[in-house]
Amino acid sequence: MATWNSRGLRGSLLEEEINRTNEQYKDHNLALIQKIPTPITPINIDKENRHITLAYFDQKSTVDYIGAVQGIPVCFDAKESASTTFALQNIHPHQVEFMKRFEEQDGVAFFLIHFTSVDIYYYLPFRNFYPFWERMERGGRKSFRFDELDKTFIINKEHGFLIPYLEMINLDLSGRQ
Repeated sequence: MATWNSRGLRGSLLEEEINRTNEQYKDHNLALIQKIPTPITPINIDKENRHITLAYFDQKSTVDYIGAVQGIPVCFDAKESASTTFALQNIHPHQVEFMKRFEEQDGVAFFLIHFTSVDIYYYLPFRNFYPFWERMERGGRKSFRFDELDKTFIINKEHGFLIPYLEMINLDLSGRQ
C-alpha cells in the first residue's frame, strides 16, 4: 500500500482541493470543470475486493481538467512543487502541444501550481509558461524559479472557495486584450 509520502499519492490533496472548488463553482453556476481520468487497461484485478492491482496507461493524457467558465473553454493541469523551483520535466511535450492548440482555438490554458514549501497556490497562464519551455528547448534551464513568476497571479484564498482560480482567469483574459 502506498504511503502518504509516496509518488503515488503526490498531488492527491491538491487534486481534492481543486475537485471541491470545482463543485462549489458548479453549485454557484459559475463554471463546469471536469477532472479528466487517465485511461488505463487493467491487467490484474482482485476479484474478491474488485480492485485493479496492476494496469498500464492506454495513451498519454493531455491535461488534468477541462470545461467552461461562463462560456469560455478552459483547460489546466495541476502540479505541486516541494521547493520554490519547478522542474519542467514534470510537464510533457504532448501536454504543451495540447495547451498551445487549445489556446489557438481561443481557449484558456494554464497550470495551477502549489508551491508546498511556501504554501502558495499559483495560476500560471500558458503564455507565461511557454517562454520557460522554449528556454529549456534551446538548451537553457530545465526549471523555473518562483521568483521569476509574475506575483499578480498568486491565488488569494480569502474568497470562500478552497482555491479561487476563477479570478485569475479574469486577470489572464484581461492581459490578452
